[in-house]
Amino acid sequence: MRFAISIPQDLPDGGFDPAAFRAFVRRAEELGFDGAWTQEQVLGTASRSSPLETMVYAAACTERIRLGCAVFVSTLHSPAHLAKSLSTLDQLSRGRVDVGVGVGNAGPALAAFGVDPGSRVARFTEGVELMKACWTRPRITFDGRFWQLDGAAMEPKPFQKPHPPLWFGARHPNALRRAVRHGDGFFGAGSATAAQFADQMDVVREALAEQGRDPASFQIAKRVYIGVDDDADRARTRASATLQRFYGRDDLLSVAVFGSAAECVRGVREVIDAGAELILFTPLFDDAEQMERLAAEVMPQLH
Repeated sequence: MRFAISIPQDLPDGGFDPAAFRAFVRRAEELGFDGAWTQEQVLGTASRSSPLETMVYAAACTERIRLGCAVFVSTLHSPAHLAKSLSTLDQLSRGRVDVGVGVGNAGPALAAFGVDPGSRVARFTEGVELMKACWTRPRITFDGRFWQLDGAAMEPKPFQKPHPPLWFGARHPNALRRAVRHGDGFFGAGSATAAQFADQMDVVREALAEQGRDPASFQIAKRVYIGVDDDADRARTRASATLQRFYGRDDLLSVAVFGSAAECVRGVREVIDAGAELILFTPLFDDAEQMERLAAEVMPQLH
């Protein structure tokens, strides 16, 4: 089993504490976490830093830990620009980058990015293929619906060959099959319960068999919202408040794992039994303290 931790990205009152950030990511590395991951929210009321710049800063603060985003809503990005930025970061970090991509939700916000809601899936798939072309081909000729290149070049290529691992965030069966066709792994959403994740894994396994793909070549991960607290009532109250702030809903408590260390071990074990090979812990409160408790009290019981 591999375990990763979410990098705190919320900036209270729009302020950033460099010392606290450096201490967090360096301590995550010391504790043996496999990765430190970000997430993307461009528009919204949450005061949340951009994932790419956060990953760059984390790379400069660390030496070994892998750095990822789950996920870039790549539909909203220029694939050539995103490919260039990620390739550069992979070089700067000496091959420590993981790239999560997702279609994102259909909604009025798409208009801010010039994206037609009816074409977002096609745009997403084409964009992923163009990024791969930029990462792997010395000359890029690409005749797509949305983007065209004729003998273009992009250097430097990523440090990792052929390119950084490409994880797909997905929920719908069609999206899960698309992940198997085009990606290196599937990243289950934090807003899915363990039972929903298990159902998604059934689709993934079926798609791997249909496409004749070796399951060992396709990685599986899931974000797990978690709060270790010996006071169960306090854990429930704090977890509920955080999830409501994240999603604007009060009916998502069932997706979280919270309570004593033993209760959290049981909850995470359900996700592992469903097929997760990498668990991305996303603390619901007290990030630094939770990271310590996860490393000391939860992770040793799950290896």
